[in-house]
Amino acid sequence: MQLMIPHPGHFPALKDIIEVKEAEGLNEVGEVFMGGSPEVMGSGRGVLHAPLIDEIKAQTEYAHQHGIKMHIVMNSTCTGAHHLTFEGYKMFKWYFSELNKADVDGVIVAEPYLVELLRDFPMKTIVSVLSYVESPQRAKFFEDIGADVLTIDTNINRHFDLLKAIVKAVNCEVKLIVNEGCLYRCPFRYSHYNLASHLSSLNQPSFPLFAPDFYYDKCLNIRLRDPTQITKSGWIRPEDLKEYEAIGINTFKLSGRTKAVNWIIDCMRSYSHRSFKGNLLELLDCPQLLRDMFYMDNEKFDGAIEHWKKCRKVCGECGYCNELTKEALTIIK
Repeated sequence: MQLMIPHPGHFPALKDIIEVKEAEGLNEVGEVFMGGSPEVMGSGRGVLHAPLIDEIKAQTEYAHQHGIKMHIVMNSTCTGAHHLTFEGYKMFKWYFSELNKADVDGVIVAEPYLVELLRDFPMKTIVSVLSYVESPQRAKFFEDIGADVLTIDTNINRHFDLLKAIVKAVNCEVKLIVNEGCLYRCPFRYSHYNLASHLSSLNQPSFPLFAPDFYYDKCLNIRLRDPTQITKSGWIRPEDLKEYEAIGINTFKLSGRTKAVNWIIDCMRSYSHRSFKGNLLELLDCPQLLRDMFYMDNEKFDGAIEHWKKCRKVCGECGYCNELTKEALTIIK
């Protein structure tokens, strides 16, 4: 098993992550990822610290000294078509070239055009979860245009039939995000990430630097009214990683590069040890406010993966997650 760890972007955070990894012998930790420059492109999350090329080079060198690979996130779901202009083409070619000179190991992108553009560079091309790879056909498409790694749509994290088919269909690496807490089949997902992509970019001056996050508020409201939606989300418990290894998936990504480094390290420990006792919501990236409202006993989910592995996901005919939520969840007063 190999873990890919979120990195807020500033050098002290990277040092903290690597220090804990080495001090505690967390040998599963092999990669970190951080945001690139918002002047070039936005991403699916906000950027707390945007390192320039010189700092990326220095951090990459430090990571390599400790046996850690460095990946840069450029997974905006909307660039306003700038990437298709000649100026955009030149900008991305230049930036990829600079990342390559900085010895970066991989670039995470969602846009198929950029997947193809990255073929001119030795860095790994990592297809983002925001490319929504959720079928063997889509997986094969991205592999054929140049993907080295596929980050699978979290909506199918519990669709073992599809996961098995994807692993069988491609030769490239298949990676799962384990602690994203988004709604299952969320109706806001595409619009929400488009909003984040624009707000995290500085190369679209006509777009506001701030906008109310309607989608986050709706998402939170739905789960406050119906906590069963938390259970139905696509998160994977540390204890259940072995079920995915059994079908040929051995690399797992933690979400949360906009979060505090102490929280990132706590999640890194839990998934490295494949064990966690306490409020499951402490491990989930989004939305973190829920952990102050609900307590979900992680141990109550022991064995649930066996049901989810064969579940048809027709919730109106099942009710399993409703009963499980009643047993596992307590409202924090």
